[in-house]
Amino acid sequence: MKHFYLIANPSKPGALDAAEKIEKELIRRGAYCTHNRGYTRADQVPSDTECVITLGGDGTLIQASRDLISLDLPMMGINMGHLGYLTQVSREEALDPVLDALLTDSFTLEKRMMLDVTVQRSRDILFHDICLNDAVITKGAIARIVHLSVKCDGVQAMECGGDGVIVATPTGSTAYSFSAGGPIVEPEANNIIITPICAHEVGSRCIVASDRRVVTVEMVRNARRNAYVSVDGGRAFRLNLGDVVTVQKSHLETKLVRLKERSFYDVVNAKFKKV
Repeated sequence: MKHFYLIANPSKPGALDAAEKIEKELIRRGAYCTHNRGYTRADQVPSDTECVITLGGDGTLIQASRDLISLDLPMMGINMGHLGYLTQVSREEALDPVLDALLTDSFTLEKRMMLDVTVQRSRDILFHDICLNDAVITKGAIARIVHLSVKCDGVQAMECGGDGVIVATPTGSTAYSFSAGGPIVEPEANNIIITPICAHEVGSRCIVASDRRVVTVEMVRNARRNAYVSVDGGRAFRLNLGDVVTVQKSHLETKLVRLKERSFYDVVNAKFKKV
């Protein structure tokens, strides 16, 4: 690859300086490179770009994957903070072998499934987004219960009262879903994980469904009629009683650059040691 686009998270110490250093080094080696700070629109990326490099953390890489998914570009993350699950390179690693691998195409691509999320009110689609980690249907800031009905392919799978429900990809299984008691799922698995949040019913359990399922979530009763859906931790969309949130596998995928064979379980074990 010879054409690169860098996205640096300005809130991460050292990210901007590292981006400038990488840009200069790539250009010195005969490559083409531009960089931007933070949020990037697809129309800002040069048409000849072959790879996107993010400097920040997992959140920076996830945001870039969502913003630029229409470009279908490979992405590689350089972690400027704590150990991440998605970012491939840490800030302590030497850059020369990393740049050598990118410039000589000495890497593999790992595809990660994404989810399409819509909100339908009557016959109208009011909200549509795509996520790499998860869609979260949850109560508002008031300390009360939200009652949700979860169906898979139209068949009742779960009905619970609590703080909400997380619908996650395997990539998102190690994020909010894990914190709520969900399982760790290998990122290359083909599953949709449904995890209740602080459920009041003893029988409420996480469900690991096939990626072929269409998951729908709606409120069944709620005095204040106040719940929200948020995708990959983004802006919350307010739900009314009767709204239906539909989550299903997207035909789009995030492509991650892998420079070395590192077991997912090595990453998990290293992450737990840092906690």
